Amino acid sequence: MAYDYDLFVIGAGSGGVRAARLAAMTGKKVAVAEEHRAGGTCVIRGCVPKKYMVYASEFGRSLHHMKGYGWTVENASYDHNLFMDKMHREVDRLSGIYARNLRNAGVEIIEERAEFADAHTLKLLKSGRTVTAAKILIAVGGAPILPQDVEGIDLAISSNEMFHLDAVPEHIVIVGGGYIAVEFAGIMSGLGARVCLVYRGETVLRGFDDDVRTHVHDELKRKGVKVITHAAPKTLKKDNGKITMTLSNNETVTADKILFAVGREPHTKGLGLEKAGVKLNDKGAVIVDEYSHTNVPHIWAVGDVTDRVNLTPVAIREGQAFAQTEFMDKPTSFDHADIPHAVFTQPPVGVVGMTEADARKAFGMVDIYKTKFRPMKDMLTRDEERVLMKLVVRAEDERVVGVHIVGPDAPEIIQAVAIAVKMGASKADFDRTCALHPSIAEELVTLREKFVPPELKPV
Repeated sequence: MAYDYDLFVIGAGSGGVRAARLAAMTGKKVAVAEEHRAGGTCVIRGCVPKKYMVYASEFGRSLHHMKGYGWTVENASYDHNLFMDKMHREVDRLSGIYARNLRNAGVEIIEERAEFADAHTLKLLKSGRTVTAAKILIAVGGAPILPQDVEGIDLAISSNEMFHLDAVPEHIVIVGGGYIAVEFAGIMSGLGARVCLVYRGETVLRGFDDDVRTHVHDELKRKGVKVITHAAPKTLKKDNGKITMTLSNNETVTADKILFAVGREPHTKGLGLEKAGVKLNDKGAVIVDEYSHTNVPHIWAVGDVTDRVNLTPVAIREGQAFAQTEFMDKPTSFDHADIPHAVFTQPPVGVVGMTEADARKAFGMVDIYKTKFRPMKDMLTRDEERVLMKLVVRAEDERVVGVHIVGPDAPEIIQAVAIAVKMGASKADFDRTCALHPSIAEELVTLREKFVPPELKPV
């Protein structure tokens, strides 16, 4: 059978774009369907604009810190609309680069939604036409969850709308305790809003190392964020322009905006995957093997739609591995172990490898090295912010299996440290590395004392 395309990609996010470009560069006929704009969540409504919002929010505290170094800035003010305009101009520029790179590689961009009509056929919703493809890659990403069991949920906003606020709200309530929730808590607080974080658990950032979770949780409160734990939203009601949320503990909170950041889900609804016979798990994610292959021989999936590790660089590497395997005769699978993560809280988090709890479960005996200290920069600012650094070491061979940092430049530091962890560096390798002084990162190679919990110390 003759097909319209050798490869059809659904979704022009980071993973889909990488796969499409590489496939097209081998001379194959490739098309990408995108219902929004090229760039996907990361560029349009995720990592990139969020990081710019983090930068904007940090300047307010920097103005205060400057006084410790002799600087005085009179009549400083923040223009939200000016910032948002500049930010979206940059987002537009980056989206344009994604589209241009696709076209330069010979990829046809179809600016409309594509859904499966059958295993080899896709229907384009705007034009109504159908196309066929020999191979199909699903790269539609994920979408924010708005729980429909909360009365009045239509009054809330998701992270998507946070990038289009006309003004900084006077008071915002954020529901959730994951990385998106705590990042926006820091952003909104830094921009001058009163922030309340509502979380059903005990400590934010579930899944991260417990020391990291506690450190970030404490810093949120120290910076003025009101944190309500062990509570979940029940109802939302609007009156006189304000929204009142009733919680499961019968407490109420009133704000100008209510942000739900309770997680994301694979964007598979309405995609017609049942018509193609593609299997999903109980969370709606596409089930794939180590080569991103679905149960259908000619269909693959990469990125957040598979709900493996939902990070932009991971989607890129999965898309690249797919193209190398299917179009370059280089069978490649991406290793999902020891992937560095960053959370752009204030201070930010950088981690790679295993948490202490996971390492103890996997290996039994582990050694812990950790420290907390005030960074040098804050000695003159009187800011009480602390840096946390922690090494998780497998006792049997002293391999460093986890590094956890909370503090200035943690994401920048962890990228380099991830190389050592991925290579299997030992604690002795860290110890042999000369310290770079004065720096925060030098603490990673000067930790000598094993941490002993207070309850285990001899009296």
